[in-house]
Amino acid sequence: QVQLVESGGRLVEAGGSLRLSCAVSGVAFRDSAMAWFRQAPETEREFVGAISWTGRSTNYGDSVKDRFTISRDNAKNTVYLQMDRLAPEDTAVYYCAGSRFRGARWQRDSYDYWGQGTQVTVSS
Repeated sequence: QVQLVESGGRLVEAGGSLRLSCAVSGVAFRDSAMAWFRQAPETEREFVGAISWTGRSTNYGDSVKDRFTISRDNAKNTVYLQMDRLAPEDTAVYYCAGSRFRGARWQRDSYDYWGQGTQVTVSS
């Protein structure tokens, strides 16, 4: 069974940092691009960042560029999202996703496997 399990979400103060993890099983992780998306209440799901199958290329949404960093450890079948200088606007459920493609795409429909999400809440 394909499974993506996010962890690390919690309440954090504005200006703080948090690292999310996504553990992947049941797929050829090394051959897949990975991404993070987020969805705040009453909003559409938003692209956060993506990383290519090798980890050599990354892509970020404008709202998080220069603050968030996506990385992966293929030996551990895990992808990470390091979030720095968090703001209340970053409050959302964060979803991990795996792609049938190898490139760091931003399109939601490029991703075939999704985790159940982890809640990140940034207080003022």
